[in-house]
Amino acid sequence: MKKYCLAIPAVSVLAFATLLAAYPQSNPDTPQTPSATSAAPASPPLTDEQTARLMLVRKQYPEAETIFRRLTREQPKNAVYWNELGITYQNQSELNSALKCYQKSTKLDAHYADPQNNIGTIWYERKKYPKAIRAYKKAILVKDDFAAFYMNLGFAYFGQQNYDDSIASFRKALQIDPAAFDNSRARMGTVIQDRSLSSDRGKFYFLLAKSFAEAGNVERCVIYLKKAKDEGYKDYATAKTDPSFAAVLKDPAIQEVLASRPEEMVQP
Repeated sequence: MKKYCLAIPAVSVLAFATLLAAYPQSNPDTPQTPSATSAAPASPPLTDEQTARLMLVRKQYPEAETIFRRLTREQPKNAVYWNELGITYQNQSELNSALKCYQKSTKLDAHYADPQNNIGTIWYERKKYPKAIRAYKKAILVKDDFAAFYMNLGFAYFGQQNYDDSIASFRKALQIDPAAFDNSRARMGTVIQDRSLSSDRGKFYFLLAKSFAEAGNVERCVIYLKKAKDEGYKDYATAKTDPSFAAVLKDPAIQEVLASRPEEMVQP
């Protein structure tokens, strides 16, 4: 089953982290010590909406689906619930059901960018790159300051082998969020990011290295340039003459990556 990343703005992540902290998972093996003064006040019970979103975070998709299906029946005009129901379906590889939910969500609220983005991820997975690109652009028209939308757009352009627009999209994502490609960041909420690649990983990593070089991020440039080299990308050494890498070429770490392999030094 394919897995997806969920992205949400940092403020909302902080709010949800507070919610998780308020409802920790108990450990039955840990002895419970009564307070020396008074017992802590009981936390209020979770609403159905909060419970469903907690299930999403914990990747309990069937359970989340059950709750969101009921919520959409109770509030059929709630665009957010339809989008989140779509996410539960997509994470269970039920793409047709997910697409219908996202389309329902956009019809209910044309100014809600998240389901437009998520429609794009459905088309991207099906390798319908022009349709994915159109969906991502619609999301960006509504919300043009969210890095995840530009990242998804960059992947779609890459799948279409439109490398110039791909790197431009990644560059825009990095301008909005310099840590946009940091896998350690929290990924949860109402926006899906699809980072799957079917082929040409070496070229993809090279494009990322190029984006980080243009952004002046030497550390990340080194990481992805090395990945491109390790993937066997034959043209990684063009970084030596590519103007996009000019500002970072003197860095010792970059020079080390660009050094030829011993077998490449052997003359025929």
